[in-house]
Amino acid sequence: MKLSVTGKQIDIGQALRQHVEDGMTASIAKYFGNAVDAQVVVSRDAQLFHAEISVHIGKGIEVHAQSSSDNAYGAFDLAAGHMVKRLRRYKRRLRDHHRSAKRADTLAAQQFILSGDEGADDSAADPVIVAEMEAEISSLTVSEAVMRMDLANQSALMFRNSAHGGLNMLYRRADGHIGWVDPRGNRYSA
Repeated sequence: MKLSVTGKQIDIGQALRQHVEDGMTASIAKYFGNAVDAQVVVSRDAQLFHAEISVHIGKGIEVHAQSSSDNAYGAFDLAAGHMVKRLRRYKRRLRDHHRSAKRADTLAAQQFILSGDEGADDSAADPVIVAEMEAEISSLTVSEAVMRMDLANQSALMFRNSAHGGLNMLYRRADGHIGWVDPRGNRYSA
């Protein structure tokens, strides 16, 4: 596994780097021996340290976790705990996904990031495209999509429903539950 440990506006010492490497290696090896890569970013904001962890387990599966504490070691340990909890929750489904010889179909798409100028007059200007990139929309069951959204700590996920081939959207509601949009008109007629 390729592991990158970086600091954002702070210097990562050898002791912290070794603590992160040991923690990540042990945590990931417990569930997956073949994770592709992992990134850990430690930053500081006033008195708090923030740790962000991103692990690429396999094709289309990423685990994200983040936490804050009054010291860098505590922030990393809390974030690693969140990551391990997510991995433990979905261990069986993730292992089955890796053992499956059948790979999910994907749909090519364009992803755009629009500027969010709060002070701009909405009627006078169109949104400005800040970034444009390629994206893939995976063919998943609803439960697989919920698992991926939870693992990646995302607030929304678009996927192709493997039951009928239509595009679906999952989103995290303000009350903490998950909403599911399944438009009737976009299903394949086979």
